[in-house]
Amino acid sequence: MEVITAKTLRLIMLLGVAGGYLDAFTFVAHGGVFANAQTGNVVLLGVDAARGDVAGALAHVPPLIAFVLGVAAAETLTHPRVAPVVRRPVRVALVIEIAVLLVVGATPTWFASSAVVLAVAFVAALQNATFGTVQEWSVNTTMTTGNLRTAARATYRAVFRRDAGAAQQARTFGLVVLCFLVGAGVGALVTELLGNMAAWGANFLIVTGLALFFLDERPPG
Repeated sequence: MEVITAKTLRLIMLLGVAGGYLDAFTFVAHGGVFANAQTGNVVLLGVDAARGDVAGALAHVPPLIAFVLGVAAAETLTHPRVAPVVRRPVRVALVIEIAVLLVVGATPTWFASSAVVLAVAFVAALQNATFGTVQEWSVNTTMTTGNLRTAARATYRAVFRRDAGAAQQARTFGLVVLCFLVGAGVGALVTELLGNMAAWGANFLIVTGLALFFLDERPPG
């Protein structure tokens, strides 16, 4: 049942809201940085390196390392040698996210933004690598470009080719993109009010997602 729950639209929508929320959180409270996607860091690393700005280039390396570590953590949870100990890796990934964001939310406002960004980059990578499917399609809950592309392509095929399957895919990915947008808006507003404590808002969404696994396990009737 765990695998089925992990691919449901309702869970992916919750995590999509959380993904947009966290991107807005780091952007508003921590220097205009998008911690979820590393495209900007790779580009800026190349630009600064080309300019000979070694210090500037090196500043973009830690978020990349944090992201790689998040992916490595997700892979470790499903490693054959770890599987006997970690029996429910998907749930454990959510618990790790919750724990990290609890710490982030408890940090004072004067705490180094770089450390907060690293923590969020790790969480985003862990979520990205763990939850990559909605129903039968590949999805991303921490970045929206690929989802928007899929929604646009499916919409075109649904309208101009009368493809019923594409229509369903367009609706699904349209909802995921909308959830990311809503999460970003809410995240920005809450972060303006609460600062670092706003990270706990994302935790509420992730805890709700974790609860779905237990609800799905309940025997019928």
